[in-house]
Amino acid sequence: MDAQLIEQARAGDRNAFARLIEANYDFIHAVAWRWCGNAADAEDISQDVCIKLGAAIRGFNGASRFRTWLYTLTLNAARDHRRKVFREASRITAFASEPIAAGASDDALSAEVWVAVRALPDKQCDAVLLIYGEGLTHSQAADIMGCSESTVSWHVHEARKRLRSVFGRQEV
Repeated sequence: MDAQLIEQARAGDRNAFARLIEANYDFIHAVAWRWCGNAADAEDISQDVCIKLGAAIRGFNGASRFRTWLYTLTLNAARDHRRKVFREASRITAFASEPIAAGASDDALSAEVWVAVRALPDKQCDAVLLIYGEGLTHSQAADIMGCSESTVSWHVHEARKRLRSVFGRQEV
């Protein structure tokens, strides 16, 4: 059954693709679950795999079994998801661990800091969100903002000063 669905899906048959997903979704979810151990993350990974499968199905050449190929696709999505979660946690930790925020709980702190960041002047807010929220380098942020790296650094510096003031902290 999979072979016929695969060929039809590769040819662009949306109904065949939907049936192929339906027939393999439990497998995808089970693999994702084993790799992440978290129901919400497994669901996110499974959805990512389904989206990636839509783009990748035409590239399946039958050199391996479909399940083997699908397992590899799911494993790669799980690894990508793990790296993404790690990067996001690192960015939040890096910004939230600034002295301006000492003493608050992590969840409350994160929410409070980001609310304060959004209240900053536009350029400072943009710089902080691009660097700490999106994980971009100062160079990449400078390209997006249309200014120099040193200007981005200055905006981040000024944002930290304002945030220290907002949170009642004077030391760096």
